[in-house]
Amino acid sequence: MQQDNAISFRVKSLLPSSLLGRSLLILIVPMILLQLVTMLVFFERHLDTVTRRLSGALAGDIAMYLAHLRAYPGAQSHDWITQQAHARFELQIRFTEGAILPNHPEPAVFGVLERELTKALEERVRRPFSIDTGTYGNRVRIDVQLSDGVLEIYAPRKRLFSSTTYIFLMWMAGSSLVFYGIAVVFMRNQVRPIRRLAVAADHFGRGVPVPGFKPEGATEVRQAAKSLIDMRDRIERHVHQRTALLAGVSHDLRTPLTRMKLELAMLEQTETADALQQDVAEMDRMIDGYLAFARGEAAEKPVATDIGALLADSAADARRTGQKLDLHVEETARINLRREAFARCLANLMSNAGRYARHLWIRAGRRGRHYEIVFDDDGPGIAPEKHEDVFKPFYRIESSRNQATGGVGLGLTIARDAIRVHGGDIALEESPKGGLRVRLRLPL
Repeated sequence: MQQDNAISFRVKSLLPSSLLGRSLLILIVPMILLQLVTMLVFFERHLDTVTRRLSGALAGDIAMYLAHLRAYPGAQSHDWITQQAHARFELQIRFTEGAILPNHPEPAVFGVLERELTKALEERVRRPFSIDTGTYGNRVRIDVQLSDGVLEIYAPRKRLFSSTTYIFLMWMAGSSLVFYGIAVVFMRNQVRPIRRLAVAADHFGRGVPVPGFKPEGATEVRQAAKSLIDMRDRIERHVHQRTALLAGVSHDLRTPLTRMKLELAMLEQTETADALQQDVAEMDRMIDGYLAFARGEAAEKPVATDIGALLADSAADARRTGQKLDLHVEETARINLRREAFARCLANLMSNAGRYARHLWIRAGRRGRHYEIVFDDDGPGIAPEKHEDVFKPFYRIESSRNQATGGVGLGLTIARDAIRVHGGDIALEESPKGGLRVRLRLPL
């Protein structure tokens, strides 16, 4: 079973992975197989038939020459017949008087030509003979044993070959190249709309505008593109409605909160008044967190940002609050970012570490086709089975609703949303420092 899986994996690794490559493979392989079968049939039928007929014609000319020699004896007649054979049949003939062919000639490797010519000479000449097709270049030598000597006949090799064979091969090869070229152009034009659709889907997912995108290509591709545009419009409409709703709710809540702040400020500073002021401040922070989560920075446009400088600014802001951290940027990069959303993501990650850990280490640099930022702290960490749960909205490991210890429960949710909007992702791991490691990856 494992061997079968290994073979299957090797076969799959040899096959093209792109849609264009697979489409061309599906189109071209049957054409190549058809041409191979056609060529085999051609050589099996046509070549044998043509060679047989040409060999029969040459053997017939030789038989005719020998018949004329017998019918018209005499040196003068023989010379005239030989001249006519040379002029009309392209045969060069020489007679060696008293010569005898070897009784046991060395065996030769016979091909189609030798096989058909031997058969034709046996049928028409009916005399001992020998054939040499490889010694004289573009000529074939045929020795015929006569009663008084050996007749050496040199025939041009072209009399035994048909030029249609080469014409057929060149025509098939040339037409195949033309057809393959047309197939490549055609399939590339068909695949291009699918590639544009994939790019548009990726850009839509990251909130990057795609000007000029419209449905094109085959009917199915147009339908998919139209569905993608409709889905984008519905999502954007939903996000705008949600943002507007939360903004309205926030405004309505802030108005009574502001009045409560003013009334509390006018009261005497008692223990009850201090507790009420803390509750009001806590409600204000909660509203800010909920609104930031609902808004998701959808309206912010991506701009080319020096991510190393942005990390340095975020680290400086964290240090001003008293947080201890070390930042090491191996190599910076300019990436199209929603600057405020990404800065909020960094601030949330740093503040989470500052809430539970004494020290934070940040390392950033290129990793292949991604830019990676790793946060390591020496805090208590998070159990592996809860690594995904903490990204859920309003989920807090600390079960109480004490905002001083557990926060609102939206910090990591907002951070993951901000990263995924940029086409990246965020994951939690165990840190070698003893606490939690947060690995953030952005595509370059």
